[in-house]
Amino acid sequence: MAQTTSPQDNCLDLAVPVTKTDHTMGPPDAPLTLVEYGDYECPDCLNALLIVAALVAHFGDSLRLIFRHFPRTSIHPGASAAATAAEAAGLQNHFWEMHNELFRRQRELIDVDLTHLALRLNLEIYRFERDRESEEIAKRVRDDLDGGLRSGVHGTPTFFINACRYTGKIDLASLQSAIESAR
Repeated sequence: MAQTTSPQDNCLDLAVPVTKTDHTMGPPDAPLTLVEYGDYECPDCLNALLIVAALVAHFGDSLRLIFRHFPRTSIHPGASAAATAAEAAGLQNHFWEMHNELFRRQRELIDVDLTHLALRLNLEIYRFERDRESEEIAKRVRDDLDGGLRSGVHGTPTFFINACRYTGKIDLASLQSAIESAR
């Protein structure tokens, strides 16, 4: 008798489990978790932004979204600075707002005044600047990058559904189907 396999059988695991310190959108007890490793200068990550927003809307409280940094600085020189800006904004509870703003300005990100973006988000600017330059923030970005490498991430965006690496097409129908299968 032939044995059937589930998508979980060939799972490439997420090396670093989701923790309370991750940037999360959605309920902590959601039955589905989507982890994205992304780079603010990556055009494919910008395309994925709309797909992820549609997935969040479709699955509602059944889906928890996690974003982790994977700045590919060899090809995206502004990605690391953007990641630290998002982290500094996160310390003032504005991670997702900065995240979205950085993607909106992706094409000119290397020239964007990150301080000006922080002011537009009504962040306390001196704290933002101090935090952005801190070792704590730099370590957070490095830890995300290291965790991605340990999980087999080589490019962006890379997704994990319930801690299993997603290897299909990055389009709405394919990701939605994979998430449905993980239920």
